[in-house]
Amino acid sequence: MASRGTVRASLNFNATTDAEVLYKAMKGLGTNEEAILQLLVARSNTQRQDIKHAYKTLFGKDLVDNLKGELGGKFETLIVAMMTAPLAYDVSLLRNAIKGAGTDEKVLVEILASRTPEQVKEIVAAYRKEYDDDLEEDISGDTSGHFKRLLVILLQANRQTGVQADIIESDAQTLFKAGEQKFGTDEQTFVTILGNRSAEHLRKVFDAYMKLSGFEMEETIKRETSGGLQDLLLAVVKCARSVPAYFAETLYYAMKGAGTDDNTLIRAMVTRSEVDLLDVRTEFRKLFACSLFSMIKGDTGGDFRKALLLLCGGDDA
Repeated sequence: MASRGTVRASLNFNATTDAEVLYKAMKGLGTNEEAILQLLVARSNTQRQDIKHAYKTLFGKDLVDNLKGELGGKFETLIVAMMTAPLAYDVSLLRNAIKGAGTDEKVLVEILASRTPEQVKEIVAAYRKEYDDDLEEDISGDTSGHFKRLLVILLQANRQTGVQADIIESDAQTLFKAGEQKFGTDEQTFVTILGNRSAEHLRKVFDAYMKLSGFEMEETIKRETSGGLQDLLLAVVKCARSVPAYFAETLYYAMKGAGTDDNTLIRAMVTRSEVDLLDVRTEFRKLFACSLFSMIKGDTGGDFRKALLLLCGGDDA
């Protein structure tokens, strides 16, 4: 499958040369941030891992530690994220979301709703290897209720595949009876169906549900649920419809209004940069009255802005 990312591997790549360029950019007085960000955004994540290795071989130092020592703030957070392998990055995000002060539900929702079942299996295994802990136990100990149950279902990474034509109609009716038609909501039904069916199947269920009830699935979820469960159900529904559209919305709301949610902005830009950021940009332009590029430009500053705009890879004016 051709990548729909904005970041691609550099063709005439030499890890040793790159390591030397970065060393020079950080050596002596002042750091050449421009040189660092220009180089790193023009390399794939795999190539960045090779550069890290070459850097240690040449200079006996850890490149990421050196970068942390030279850079600061949001720009440092972004560059360190770009230097982390995607699986390790997801694992560290989840760990920090659980082990930090309070639980960062936003991170749990975003990662577990948007990653493929294969990716979730890899995350669970890598988490165990890295921390000698069980991700499901850690999440269970930190969350509760139907929110916890749906996270646990998603962690099983056992979604059915394909469309089960014979149950589309009954799924739609079951959801209708559990929500709109019931006094009080049967959340468990939403959790089970939305957590276990394939994206293709769910899209057909949403259409059948619309015909049956006159409501989009998202409208019902907003009316019938609240809090973390609502956020997670909405994320699951949106990702079933379109993962790029889900991330376009995520990015928009990270920047809209007073103050920017820099952590979400960094997470979404870095994790999608080699996956589907071109599609995210297209969806962003469709959904909102501006381009992703112009919104980043208006909402950020300095080297942080330069790096994000390079990651974005172009304007869809």
